[in-house]
Amino acid sequence: MLHRLTLQNDRLLAQVVPDIGGGLARLDWLGGAGPVPLLRALPDDFAGTPLPGQLACFPLLPWSNRMAPSGFEFEGVRHVPAPNRAGEPCPIHGDGWQQAWTLAAHDGSALTLTLDRTDARPFSYSVTLRYTLAGESLIVELAVRNAGAVALPFGIGLHPWMPDPQGAFLQAGATGVWRSGSDKLPLGREPIPDYWRFERLRSLPWDGVDHAFEGWNGAARIAWPRRGVSLQVQADMDYFILYVPPGRDFFCFEPVDHPVNAHNLPGYPGLTVLAPGAVLERRCVFRGSAL
Repeated sequence: MLHRLTLQNDRLLAQVVPDIGGGLARLDWLGGAGPVPLLRALPDDFAGTPLPGQLACFPLLPWSNRMAPSGFEFEGVRHVPAPNRAGEPCPIHGDGWQQAWTLAAHDGSALTLTLDRTDARPFSYSVTLRYTLAGESLIVELAVRNAGAVALPFGIGLHPWMPDPQGAFLQAGATGVWRSGSDKLPLGREPIPDYWRFERLRSLPWDGVDHAFEGWNGAARIAWPRRGVSLQVQADMDYFILYVPPGRDFFCFEPVDHPVNAHNLPGYPGLTVLAPGAVLERRCVFRGSAL
């Protein structure tokens, strides 16, 4: 049976699944007549072991999204992480999302998980992940430490899955887009076309999108008028990935601190070079409200 740990107050219900990437099984708004999912929920009667991609959210580290199959070069050394998803030639999302995490502390409003990947290569690391309910907000805090013998560029992100793309409206400003090619790796940075500009609240593109946006101020809002709820996202990150697959019943708004394949872009944009023992910390807040 899947081990679900619950955090709950009078406004939010969160379920954490330590064994599946330390992710969330659900995040529900409780401020109305009944629970309303703010993130796509794993059904309560789900049988078996879910894939991380079936969850409501999971952490991304020690990098986000795809890296070129050839790996990356840093300080004269080439590092080549192995592909880690069936049918995908690129290593993707690091490997924290594919591990069972350890419960370090749990009470009614907060929960702390840890992950030891000191035996992993090329990224040797350890992580602390803390979920905290505070009123209408779920606070997610990640701290990754370079446990290796050499400095490397690290990154962090979150991969939430949102419901009802047809009824959703998004507000999230950005200054540029890294448009992806057929291999899902970026072709280059471009100005944002009008149909992907979300400075003001607007519906999602009906024909889909799957790109990284930069110059984000860390604040976003998703509203579902028909469902009567809104979700605000606040993160100390400068990028987001918007994934809206046409014809599906979900979409993803992913707060991340670097673009796709940043390890192979000039200057390693958004990544943080961690010396051995150094720590990178990121924080994201999901705040629910009624419309």
